[in-house]
Amino acid sequence: MSQQSLGLRDWLKTTLIFRELNPSQLQDLAHIAQRQRFSKKAVIFEEGSEATGFFVVKTGRVKIYKTSPNGKEQILQLFGERDYFAEVPAMDGQCFPVSAATLDASELLFFPRQDFLSLLGEHPEIAVGLLVSFSIHLRQLTKTIEDLAFKDVPQRLATYLFDQYARSPQSDTLTLDLTKSQLAATLGTIPATLSRAFYRLSQEGLIAVNGSVIEVLNPDGLQAFAQAHQPSDDEDPET
Repeated sequence: MSQQSLGLRDWLKTTLIFRELNPSQLQDLAHIAQRQRFSKKAVIFEEGSEATGFFVVKTGRVKIYKTSPNGKEQILQLFGERDYFAEVPAMDGQCFPVSAATLDASELLFFPRQDFLSLLGEHPEIAVGLLVSFSIHLRQLTKTIEDLAFKDVPQRLATYLFDQYARSPQSDTLTLDLTKSQLAATLGTIPATLSRAFYRLSQEGLIAVNGSVIEVLNPDGLQAFAQAHQPSDDEDPET
Protein backbone atom coordinates (compact mmCIF):
# COMPACT_ATOMS: atom_id res chain seq x y z
CA MET A 1 0.00 0.00 0.00
CA SER A 2 1.52 3.36 -1.05
CA GLN A 3 1.94 6.20 1.44
CA GLN A 4 -0.13 8.44 -0.84
CA SER A 5 -2.99 5.91 -0.88
CA LEU A 6 -2.78 5.53 2.89
CA GLY A 7 -2.99 9.30 3.33
CA LEU A 8 -6.08 9.52 1.14
CA ARG A 9 -7.72 6.64 3.03
CA ASP A 10 -7.18 8.44 6.33
CA TRP A 11 -8.43 11.72 4.89
CA LEU A 12 -11.64 10.10 3.62
CA LYS A 13 -12.30 8.98 7.20
CA THR A 14 -12.64 12.68 8.17
CA THR A 15 -15.56 13.29 5.78
CA LEU A 16 -19.15 12.98 6.97
CA ILE A 17 -20.19 10.69 4.16
CA PHE A 18 -17.44 8.11 4.84
CA ARG A 19 -16.64 8.55 8.53
CA GLU A 20 -18.36 5.33 9.69
CA LEU A 21 -16.43 3.05 7.31
CA ASN A 22 -13.64 0.69 8.33
CA PRO A 23 -10.06 0.91 6.96
CA SER A 24 -10.65 -1.78 4.35
CA GLN A 25 -13.73 -0.04 2.95
CA LEU A 26 -11.95 3.30 2.98
CA GLN A 27 -9.03 1.78 1.12
CA ASP A 28 -11.35 0.48 -1.59
CA LEU A 29 -12.81 3.97 -1.92
CA ALA A 30 -9.36 5.54 -2.11
CA HIS A 31 -8.52 3.09 -4.90
CA ILE A 32 -11.32 4.33 -7.18
CA ALA A 33 -11.03 8.03 -6.29
CA GLN A 34 -9.68 10.22 -9.08
CA ARG A 35 -7.94 13.48 -8.17
CA GLN A 36 -9.09 16.37 -10.34
CA ARG A 37 -7.66 19.89 -10.18
CA PHE A 38 -9.53 22.97 -11.37
CA SER A 39 -8.51 26.59 -11.70
CA LYS A 40 -10.55 29.40 -10.16
CA LYS A 41 -13.97 29.91 -11.80
CA ALA A 42 -13.67 26.67 -13.77
CA VAL A 43 -16.87 24.86 -14.76
CA ILE A 44 -16.93 21.34 -13.30
CA PHE A 45 -20.13 20.27 -15.04
CA GLU A 46 -23.11 21.94 -16.67
CA GLU A 47 -26.81 21.41 -16.16
CA GLY A 48 -28.08 18.66 -18.46
CA SER A 49 -24.74 16.91 -18.88
CA GLU A 50 -24.35 13.23 -18.08
CA ALA A 51 -23.80 12.48 -14.40
CA THR A 52 -20.92 10.01 -14.48
CA GLY A 53 -20.01 10.27 -10.81
CA PHE A 54 -19.93 12.46 -7.72
CA PHE A 55 -17.34 14.66 -6.01
CA VAL A 56 -15.74 15.34 -2.64
CA VAL A 57 -13.95 18.66 -2.14
CA LYS A 58 -10.32 18.11 -1.11
CA THR A 59 -9.37 21.81 -1.21
CA GLY A 60 -11.07 24.99 -2.43
CA ARG A 61 -14.73 25.90 -2.78
CA VAL A 62 -17.47 24.98 -5.23
CA LYS A 63 -20.78 26.61 -6.04
CA ILE A 64 -23.87 24.74 -7.25
CA TYR A 65 -26.09 26.99 -9.32
CA LYS A 66 -28.79 27.38 -11.92
CA THR A 67 -28.91 30.01 -14.65
CA SER A 68 -32.15 31.52 -15.93
CA PRO A 69 -32.81 32.03 -19.66
CA ASN A 70 -31.93 35.73 -19.26
CA GLY A 71 -28.58 34.84 -17.67
CA LYS A 72 -29.39 35.49 -14.00
CA GLU A 73 -27.54 33.12 -11.70
CA GLN A 74 -28.98 31.61 -8.53
CA ILE A 75 -26.45 29.92 -6.27
CA LEU A 76 -28.18 27.04 -4.53
CA GLN A 77 -25.37 25.71 -2.36
CA LEU A 78 -21.72 26.32 -1.54
CA PHE A 79 -19.34 23.50 -0.70
CA GLY A 80 -15.92 23.60 0.94
CA GLU A 81 -13.30 21.16 2.14
CA ARG A 82 -14.66 17.69 2.97
CA ASP A 83 -18.09 18.50 1.52
CA TYR A 84 -19.53 16.31 -1.23
CA PHE A 85 -21.95 16.98 -4.05
CA ALA A 86 -23.71 15.48 -7.09
CA GLU A 87 -24.24 12.16 -5.34
CA VAL A 88 -27.97 12.02 -6.18
CA PRO A 89 -27.71 12.24 -9.99
CA ALA A 90 -24.67 9.98 -9.85
CA MET A 91 -26.76 7.33 -8.14
CA ASP A 92 -29.95 7.59 -10.18
CA GLY A 93 -28.17 7.82 -13.51
CA GLN A 94 -29.99 10.97 -14.57
CA CYS A 95 -28.34 14.10 -15.95
CA PHE A 96 -27.04 16.83 -13.65
CA PRO A 97 -30.03 19.08 -12.75
CA VAL A 98 -27.70 22.01 -11.91
CA SER A 99 -24.28 23.35 -12.84
CA ALA A 100 -21.13 23.42 -10.71
CA ALA A 101 -18.09 25.70 -10.82
CA THR A 102 -15.16 26.52 -8.56
CA LEU A 103 -14.91 29.73 -6.56
CA ASP A 104 -11.19 29.13 -5.92
CA ALA A 105 -8.49 26.93 -7.36
CA SER A 106 -9.69 23.53 -6.13
CA GLU A 107 -8.79 19.89 -5.89
CA LEU A 108 -11.68 17.44 -6.03
CA LEU A 109 -11.97 13.71 -5.60
CA PHE A 110 -14.14 12.21 -8.31
CA PHE A 111 -15.85 8.86 -7.70
CA PRO A 112 -16.97 7.26 -11.00
CA ARG A 113 -20.55 6.02 -10.89
CA GLN A 114 -20.00 2.45 -12.07
CA ASP A 115 -16.99 1.85 -9.83
CA PHE A 116 -18.87 3.26 -6.85
CA LEU A 117 -21.96 1.14 -7.54
CA SER A 118 -19.74 -1.94 -7.64
CA LEU A 119 -18.36 -0.99 -4.23
CA LEU A 120 -21.90 -0.62 -2.88
CA GLY A 121 -22.55 -4.18 -3.93
CA GLU A 122 -19.49 -5.33 -1.98
CA HIS A 123 -19.94 -2.99 0.99
CA PRO A 124 -23.64 -2.14 1.60
CA GLU A 125 -22.57 -0.20 4.70
CA ILE A 126 -21.40 2.62 2.43
CA ALA A 127 -25.05 3.26 1.57
CA VAL A 128 -25.69 4.49 5.13
CA GLY A 129 -23.42 7.46 4.53
CA LEU A 130 -25.23 8.17 1.29
CA LEU A 131 -28.61 8.21 3.05
CA VAL A 132 -27.26 10.72 5.56
CA SER A 133 -25.92 12.90 2.75
CA PHE A 134 -29.22 12.76 0.87
CA SER A 135 -31.15 13.94 3.93
CA ILE A 136 -28.69 16.75 4.73
CA HIS A 137 -28.71 18.12 1.20
CA LEU A 138 -32.49 17.84 0.98
CA ARG A 139 -32.87 19.88 4.17
CA GLN A 140 -30.42 22.49 2.87
CA LEU A 141 -32.27 22.78 -0.42
CA THR A 142 -35.63 23.02 1.37
CA LYS A 143 -34.27 25.87 3.52
CA THR A 144 -33.00 27.68 0.41
CA ILE A 145 -36.42 27.41 -1.25
CA GLU A 146 -38.21 28.61 1.90
CA ASP A 147 -35.90 31.61 2.24
CA LEU A 148 -36.38 32.63 -1.40
CA ALA A 149 -40.14 32.18 -1.23
CA PHE A 150 -40.97 33.71 2.14
CA LYS A 151 -38.22 36.19 3.06
CA ASP A 152 -37.26 39.52 1.54
CA VAL A 153 -33.62 40.32 0.81
CA PRO A 154 -32.83 42.10 4.12
CA GLN A 155 -34.25 39.11 5.98
CA ARG A 156 -32.30 36.66 3.82
CA LEU A 157 -29.14 38.66 4.46
CA ALA A 158 -29.83 38.73 8.20
CA THR A 159 -30.31 34.95 8.12
CA TYR A 160 -27.05 34.45 6.24
CA LEU A 161 -25.07 36.73 8.54
CA PHE A 162 -26.50 35.24 11.72
CA ASP A 163 -25.71 31.71 10.48
CA GLN A 164 -22.12 32.80 9.82
CA TYR A 165 -21.92 34.49 13.22
CA ALA A 166 -23.35 31.46 15.02
CA ARG A 167 -20.48 29.31 13.76
CA SER A 168 -17.98 31.43 15.71
CA PRO A 169 -19.95 33.06 18.54
CA GLN A 170 -16.74 33.92 20.40
CA SER A 171 -16.12 36.75 17.91
CA ASP A 172 -18.39 39.69 17.12
CA THR A 173 -16.88 40.11 13.65
CA LEU A 174 -16.99 37.96 10.58
CA THR A 175 -15.25 38.30 7.23
CA LEU A 176 -17.28 37.63 4.11
CA ASP A 177 -15.51 35.15 1.85
CA LEU A 178 -17.81 35.83 -1.11
CA THR A 179 -17.79 38.78 -3.47
CA LYS A 180 -20.85 41.02 -3.53
CA SER A 181 -21.97 39.40 -6.79
CA GLN A 182 -21.55 35.90 -5.38
CA LEU A 183 -23.40 36.76 -2.18
CA ALA A 184 -26.18 38.40 -4.18
CA ALA A 185 -26.51 35.27 -6.33
CA THR A 186 -26.62 33.14 -3.18
CA LEU A 187 -29.44 35.26 -1.75
CA GLY A 188 -31.38 35.39 -5.00
CA THR A 189 -30.96 39.08 -5.74
CA ILE A 190 -28.68 41.61 -7.46
CA PRO A 191 -25.73 43.57 -6.01
CA ALA A 192 -27.61 46.90 -5.88
CA THR A 193 -30.44 45.38 -3.85
CA LEU A 194 -27.92 43.61 -1.62
CA SER A 195 -26.24 46.96 -0.88
CA ARG A 196 -29.60 48.37 0.20
CA ALA A 197 -30.10 45.34 2.47
CA PHE A 198 -26.73 45.95 4.14
CA TYR A 199 -27.71 49.59 4.63
CA ARG A 200 -31.05 48.54 6.13
CA LEU A 201 -29.41 46.25 8.68
CA SER A 202 -26.87 48.94 9.52
CA GLN A 203 -29.62 51.52 10.05
CA GLU A 204 -31.40 49.07 12.34
CA GLY A 205 -28.26 49.00 14.50
CA LEU A 206 -27.77 45.28 13.91
CA ILE A 207 -24.44 45.33 12.08
CA ALA A 208 -21.57 47.64 11.15
CA VAL A 209 -19.96 47.21 7.74
CA ASN A 210 -16.29 47.87 6.98
CA GLY A 211 -15.61 46.44 3.54
CA SER A 212 -15.79 42.67 3.78
CA VAL A 213 -15.64 42.75 7.59
CA ILE A 214 -19.03 42.71 9.32
CA GLU A 215 -19.37 43.51 13.02
CA VAL A 216 -22.46 42.02 14.61
CA LEU A 217 -23.65 44.70 17.03
CA ASN A 218 -26.82 43.00 18.20
CA PRO A 219 -26.84 39.20 17.70
CA ASP A 220 -30.26 38.72 19.31
CA GLY A 221 -31.73 41.51 17.22
CA LEU A 222 -30.19 40.09 14.05
CA GLN A 223 -31.68 36.70 14.78
CA ALA A 224 -35.09 38.20 15.54
CA PHE A 225 -34.99 40.22 12.33
CA ALA A 226 -34.13 37.07 10.35
CA GLN A 227 -36.94 35.06 11.90
CA ALA A 228 -39.75 37.55 12.32
CA HIS A 229 -39.44 40.35 9.78
CA GLN A 230 -42.05 40.34 7.02
CA PRO A 231 -41.86 42.51 3.89
CA SER A 232 -44.33 45.34 3.80
CA ASP A 233 -46.69 45.80 0.88
CA ASP A 234 -44.83 48.83 -0.47
CA GLU A 235 -41.35 47.21 -0.54
CA ASP A 236 -39.57 46.77 -3.86
CA PRO A 237 -40.53 43.30 -5.16
CA GLU A 238 -36.87 42.68 -5.95
CA THR A 239 -36.25 42.81 -2.21
